[in-house]
Amino acid sequence: MWLSRGLPAPGPPGIFENERRVGSGGCEGVLVFYLQGWDDGFDNGAEMAGGRVTGVWAVVVMVALLGCSPKPQVYEGPPVTTIAVHKAARQMDLFAGDVLVRRYRVDLGFAPEGHKQFEGDGRTPEGVYRITHRNPASAYHLSLGISYPNETDRALASALGRPVGKDIFIHGQAGKDQGKRDWTAGCIAVRDHEIEEIYAMVAPGTPVLIRP
Repeated sequence: MWLSRGLPAPGPPGIFENERRVGSGGCEGVLVFYLQGWDDGFDNGAEMAGGRVTGVWAVVVMVALLGCSPKPQVYEGPPVTTIAVHKAARQMDLFAGDVLVRRYRVDLGFAPEGHKQFEGDGRTPEGVYRITHRNPASAYHLSLGISYPNETDRALASALGRPVGKDIFIHGQAGKDQGKRDWTAGCIAVRDHEIEEIYAMVAPGTPVLIRP
């Protein structure tokens, strides 16, 4: 996060206002300082901004967000041809042919061991899938859809008499991890700045190999 802040130079008693731009994670806003001060005839000044303001009673900070959206990324490297996820290592690799392009630490479903069998089991699928689409309006910052369930997955859930799972993605956190590991319902999660990078690098149709 970047933050430029300051207070007005000392001057006559009254209301002073100072405005600075603020931004973090694709959000931008205006930070406004209101400084109420006056001379009450006593030596009780406060040191501020390298100067002196007498009788300071209150400082109010207001932030008006002008808009929050994921930062667009531009990728100019070799096309990513495969995504390989190793669940036990909590690792996701992006390959261009045989060349490793990027490696990420990932979080999985809340019950990560084993292949996903049905909706709500908290497992992350295992097998060969593909990226179906990009979702710029994800509740998890940005996301890439994975083609789970396939026909085998549907047959497995049906044999168990349970509904098959759906909506498996590679996505960001958007603060929903609350500092936990393996916190998703079965998705593969990375940090927000990482999904911004992955989102730009990976095209729909890219194969996804998820190993135990």
